[in-house]
Amino acid sequence: MSDDTGFPEEDPAVLGMDAAGDPLGLSAILGEDEPDPDAEPARLRVTDSADDLAELAEVEAELDTRWPETKIEPSLTRIATLMDLLGSPQHGYPAIHIAGTNGKTSVTRMVDALLSALHRRTGRITSPHLQRVTERISVDGKPIPARTYIDTYRELEPYITMVDDSSTAAGGPRMSKFEVLTAMAYAVFAEAPVDVAVVETGMGGRWDATNVIDGTVSVITPIAMDHADYLGDTLTAIAGEKAGIIKPAEPDAAGTVDPVTVIAEQSPEVMDVLLRAAVDAGTIVARQGSEFAVLDSVIAVGGQMLTIQGLGGVYDEIFVPLHGAHQAANAALALAAVEAFFGAGADRQLDIDAVRTGFASVANPGRLERLRSAPTVFADAAHNPHGAAALAQALAEEFDFRRLVGVIGVLGDKDARGVLEALEPVLDAVVVTDNGSPRALEPETLAEYAREVFGEDRVVVKPFLPDAVEEAIALAEEADGERVSGAGVVITGSVVTAGAARTLFGKEPS
Repeated sequence: MSDDTGFPEEDPAVLGMDAAGDPLGLSAILGEDEPDPDAEPARLRVTDSADDLAELAEVEAELDTRWPETKIEPSLTRIATLMDLLGSPQHGYPAIHIAGTNGKTSVTRMVDALLSALHRRTGRITSPHLQRVTERISVDGKPIPARTYIDTYRELEPYITMVDDSSTAAGGPRMSKFEVLTAMAYAVFAEAPVDVAVVETGMGGRWDATNVIDGTVSVITPIAMDHADYLGDTLTAIAGEKAGIIKPAEPDAAGTVDPVTVIAEQSPEVMDVLLRAAVDAGTIVARQGSEFAVLDSVIAVGGQMLTIQGLGGVYDEIFVPLHGAHQAANAALALAAVEAFFGAGADRQLDIDAVRTGFASVANPGRLERLRSAPTVFADAAHNPHGAAALAQALAEEFDFRRLVGVIGVLGDKDARGVLEALEPVLDAVVVTDNGSPRALEPETLAEYAREVFGEDRVVVKPFLPDAVEEAIALAEEADGERVSGAGVVITGSVVTAGAARTLFGKEPS
């Protein structure tokens, strides 16, 4: 319910008005680290039973027979048909829809945390997952249990089969795996029920399966070259696909305010494409660097302290437990999105204490995440040159390592050379590896690129990830026969690589 200003009436959010233990037996190699003070107490976690995990693996095997999420076609017919059969659950709640190349998952998790702090029950879609597929669908900030995932799939299976049969009879493919997962998420959110869905696109935007939802707020994170085979080989072509989530308001939409498009800083040609899409859709526009911005960032223990100019005024003393200027920019983007959702403006600011609480609670696994100390070992999901450059900047500006070694595993369809070139200035040596994915670039091929970028003497090949980590730790802690203090290791190159690193170090899926 809104008043004639478009702001929610009397909304309290607006002021002024499994792998635990040592699964790979490497404790002697990897060392023991202190307990994570931010970890959820074991008594509060929902533990998946061995039987449920076994059945989850069976469901995943079934889903893996479908089109992979790395393959898309310009059609929403199948997912739209399934949604109609299910009674359009995606229209039962408002949504914040997030597309872009880099920072999508970080922004999605920040938006989720802010909404929770502002007393909204959230449903969250992210992809790809780091360790377990259930991470992709979250309610109240937590991945759904394996049992919920299994039961939802089994309940939807007859309807999925109906769509499969209809599509194949017309000469088309069955539903893709990503389409099925998206439908499952929307059904879970309706069943919960949630107050708002925070939805990250998979790949692209216009033809992404998530795009059957109507976002009250559309968010575009920084756009860079990625997935060129499917999205186009220019930034403007990619921007055009991402802009497909920007849509006019639907008469029966669940949102309470006029649609808003929130845009991160972009190159001029990309910004032009996005602004034209917003004008065509008739949405309000909020641009980073114009309507909102990071005013100040100070390095703090475990993260950074920010001052952000939001749509509703200045928010100070905002602690974000994440490193890097890119995460500060992501925080400003997330805050503007939540402000837009609640209708905050120049004279109406979000509850700053709730904003501080929300940001302080953000968990973003696999994003410059510390896995151990002495030496410090990080995992980061950077998988393209733009993301690797942001990682390199954060490592250079926020840490003072005397020696830093990278463990890098990249997927075969990525710009491996570009990733290596972005990281070379901050790494003393690199250990190339295989992250275990069927799509992984062969270590020897990756090593050829690495030798061209780093030189022969700075490159080691260890195809097995645990061996690569062990080698990197040894290289970091010793140089020219002498022990080095202040050493670090960063494991990166892919979401898959970061996820495998989390499992290796006994981190729970989250």
